[in-house]
Amino acid sequence: MSNTLYSINSDRNQPWNALPPLPIAKDLYKTIEVLEALGQAKLALGRLQGRSVAIPNPGMLINTISLQEAKASSAIENIFTTDDDLYRAYSEDNFYETTGPSKEVLYYRQALWAGYEHLQQQDFDMDYLIQMYRTVKQSSDGIRPPFTQIVIRRGDSGPQAGQVIYTPPRGAKLIEEKLQNLLNFLNNDEQYAVDPLLKMAIGHFQFEAIHPFRDGNGRTGRLLNIHYLTKKGLLDLPILFLSRYIIENKSDYYAYLAGVSQRGDWKAWIQYMLKAVEITSNITYQKINDIIATKDAILEVVEKETEIRRPEQLILAIFNQPLTKVKHLTDRGYYAENTARNYLNQLNDMGILEKKSIEGHHYYLNQELYRILAE
Repeated sequence: MSNTLYSINSDRNQPWNALPPLPIAKDLYKTIEVLEALGQAKLALGRLQGRSVAIPNPGMLINTISLQEAKASSAIENIFTTDDDLYRAYSEDNFYETTGPSKEVLYYRQALWAGYEHLQQQDFDMDYLIQMYRTVKQSSDGIRPPFTQIVIRRGDSGPQAGQVIYTPPRGAKLIEEKLQNLLNFLNNDEQYAVDPLLKMAIGHFQFEAIHPFRDGNGRTGRLLNIHYLTKKGLLDLPILFLSRYIIENKSDYYAYLAGVSQRGDWKAWIQYMLKAVEITSNITYQKINDIIATKDAILEVVEKETEIRRPEQLILAIFNQPLTKVKHLTDRGYYAENTARNYLNQLNDMGILEKKSIEGHHYYLNQELYRILAE
């Protein structure tokens, strides 16, 4: 039964041109259950923010946690790569020479940071959305034209596979109008005084319902989530591993999206997104603690058992990303080439790194960092 406070999508085979503008009625989500979930999500996110601020070298998170977020977000769209392939691609000087799924994941990570930098200077705007889409898809395309017959079909292999489950809005200037309404809702906190986490959840649904691009809407929408959190000061860096929860609960994600469009069930959708923030904040918080504790333990061993010069910068370097090359150390001016190679080989002999030879190139895998990120 439809919710009288929200005009639903009555015919999923027809473009939902009547998609209601934002804001939605507060009675659709102002419930005890949602407020309780909001409190738990804010508590977990605040703890994560406090921990990340205290880290002297945020590069450890920038190059590790965000890479895992990129991998998970891409996997939701059935773009899969192995950790080994991804870390190797990322360790190269020019990842544009990379091919296959790893390259698409790295484009997502590039968009993650390009959007973060964009929003340091201005509010959310149409240029931001198009930039995110173009970076993810490596396309010069923009907002889909009215003649594009986009429909969302059931993707499983059951008897209902291929069935139309949703048709997004379609019409001249219609998509742009609905996007501008969404942008105003996200940017104007005086006119739309809604808690940022609730705004993120509401805004994510609205973006996916508008479906403004021919492809890449899922990844662009998930970038919007984390960028909104950083823009509103809930996180200093885009390090929340939010896509992990979505991929582990993928069927619920799509079911709750459909619940809003077909039944006006905003409560269940918002609770789902708040739970995603809570759980992934806790996971990311623990990963940060594990990374820092392991880094400190390895540094202590290296200081006690070796004569390595400037061990702090060497250990920080091997925690910047799972795979290190000699060139990473020489390019930063840390050591001469022979010294860098000797030090990395020494860490290999100690069991800290694992030396790998791939297609004639030598890489050094931080085994503990690899383990933590894989958990």
